[in-house]
Amino acid sequence: MPLGKHTLAFEIGCEEIPAFDLVSATEQLEKMVPARLSAARIAYDDVAVYSSPRRLIVKVIGVPDATEALVEEYKGPKTAIAFDAEGNPTKAANGFARGKGVSVDDLERRVVDGDEYLYAVKHIPTQDVRELLPDLLGGLIPDLAWPRSCRWGTNRETFSRPVRWLVALLDDEVLPVKFADLTAGNVTRGHRVLAPGDHAVPSANDLLDVVRAAYVVPSMAEREQVIREGIAAIERETGFTARLPQKTLTEVINLTEYPTPLVGTFDEEFLQVPEEIIVDAMLMHQRYFPLYDENGDLTNKFIITSNGDPKYSDIIIDGNERVVRARLDDAKFFYEEDLKKPLEAYVDKLDQVVFQEKLGTVRDKALRLAELGRFLAAEAGLSETDAVDLERALYLCKADLVTNAVIEFTSVQGVMGAYYAAAAGETPQVAQAIGQHYQPRFAGDALPDTVVGRLTAFADKLDTICGLFAADQAPSGSKDPFALRRQAIGVVNMLFQGLPVSLEKTVDASLDIYEKAGIQFDRAAIRKQVLDFFVTRTKVMLKDAHCRPDTIEAVLAVDVVEPAVIRDRVMALEDLRQQMADIMDRLATAHARANNLRDQKLGTDVDASLLTQPEQALADVIDDVDDKVAGHLDAGDYTAALKDLIALCDPIDRFFEDVMIMVDDPAIRENRLKLLNRFVGEFDRIADFGKMAKK
Repeated sequence: MPLGKHTLAFEIGCEEIPAFDLVSATEQLEKMVPARLSAARIAYDDVAVYSSPRRLIVKVIGVPDATEALVEEYKGPKTAIAFDAEGNPTKAANGFARGKGVSVDDLERRVVDGDEYLYAVKHIPTQDVRELLPDLLGGLIPDLAWPRSCRWGTNRETFSRPVRWLVALLDDEVLPVKFADLTAGNVTRGHRVLAPGDHAVPSANDLLDVVRAAYVVPSMAEREQVIREGIAAIERETGFTARLPQKTLTEVINLTEYPTPLVGTFDEEFLQVPEEIIVDAMLMHQRYFPLYDENGDLTNKFIITSNGDPKYSDIIIDGNERVVRARLDDAKFFYEEDLKKPLEAYVDKLDQVVFQEKLGTVRDKALRLAELGRFLAAEAGLSETDAVDLERALYLCKADLVTNAVIEFTSVQGVMGAYYAAAAGETPQVAQAIGQHYQPRFAGDALPDTVVGRLTAFADKLDTICGLFAADQAPSGSKDPFALRRQAIGVVNMLFQGLPVSLEKTVDASLDIYEKAGIQFDRAAIRKQVLDFFVTRTKVMLKDAHCRPDTIEAVLAVDVVEPAVIRDRVMALEDLRQQMADIMDRLATAHARANNLRDQKLGTDVDASLLTQPEQALADVIDDVDDKVAGHLDAGDYTAALKDLIALCDPIDRFFEDVMIMVDDPAIRENRLKLLNRFVGEFDRIADFGKMAKK
């Protein structure tokens, strides 16, 4: 091998890796390879990772012949400590030398800031890169993390799928990388159908070209481009538009090595089936993309992404059309069978579905929701008609879980309930609320359209959260099997958007219902845990909105639990801190000082006869703003309340400049502390300003 820089290519060939596992493995290698090269002191110019369903490829450009030499220096104890009066090394010197892998005689003495210290200096020589690479590359394979791994043959090693071949080349030299029963060579494999069998790789620089020539598109980005270009051509030809959900698109990209978009057709009679079932059958079950006309209506055309030989497109299309026809036949049958009974008839069957072991069945949940709906209707001040619709929607919203269509096509739960409710003669508002009650399902998802719909979604999520906390199934660490954090964020978002109910009161109502149902739990502890859970979610959401942490902590310090109130106070504080930074900093500093001095046990009953002029000036301003602030708080206008409190800035500054608080006279001292109690109390109705004081 000539001296200089070289190209390294490494390929792990295997059976088809699941699509999202392949994405994860690619991302892992993008981090692992540079980190391990650097740890081994192997320089490089560039690292790139490629992948297809049957392979992971690493290509490194600019690999040198040898590692970089390294000098490591470690500062040790002072020599006065390291050696005794006779000059013999102490435990300090011996321990330091042993820890650094050198002898005491090899330690150096250096003067630093007038004191002499021991230093250990280690010279790490260069190493031949060719000798290091086999172990480095071989170590990548078992260190990849998979949701599920397997063993094959008689091997004890594991991987996502059986590994069938390895390629490891430094320029044209084969590196003896070993894994399981394989030793790397210079032979890769092509597309299963279009270029089956072995394909020799002359050198590391040739690997990608050989793979491409064997009908394998070796990167996600390239395959996505091929798919998008093919779909764009189909859209131009048909005049229709494809919808490409990112999750399904990502999956399709990583299920094919040589993708070819094709157009299939199903019988128009199936368009009588609810669109959501058809789309679910295509996207979720078959990974087909539906096509829509210029009006946004679903057509009977769909896009297949083939991994086969384009010469046989007609056969491929026909086979996929047969599959779709069978799925849609099932969907049509299930839908028609479900319609033979009204939606309400399915509620009793919910007794067959366990919600949670301690909390009973889904029918039990439906009854709880209906009761919670009556509370929410009163709390929100709904009209009689809306109150009836809310209770009805909550009673029926889970009924479709036991219908044939939802059992087969699980992603359409709620949606099918809306269809069945409408068919059974329920009001449009009830049907809509049922259809939207799982919303918002994720960040950025739309909220239900109506107040009744939002209250339905709110009640469903809150019942789940309260119940699972009561059943000791709260999230812990990174574990959240019931997605309670996501549901809590949905609740908070609805409250942010003006849902006219109190979270605290609704939590109490929900826990009341659980207690009446005979569920045993520590009421006070669970109540606190649930409210803290929502406060934490609110805090996280405000941080994500770039609110300052000390502003958030200032509001939370006064025990606010309503998410919308927390948000409004934080936003008002943030705005004024930007507009009046100096004044707000002065108030925060004064508040912190006053809070440290005050004695709450003394109360706020100030004796005016004992006040000096600076004290009286402060007391007068407090009197002046007290009623104003109270009125603004009642109206929820926190900005106006804060602006009124700004009037306290100058008086409190003069107070601290001119008044000695801790005087000997107990009556005067206590009176001044009472005045500080009043001052702090004005702010504590909104936030603990001291949390924002500069440290």
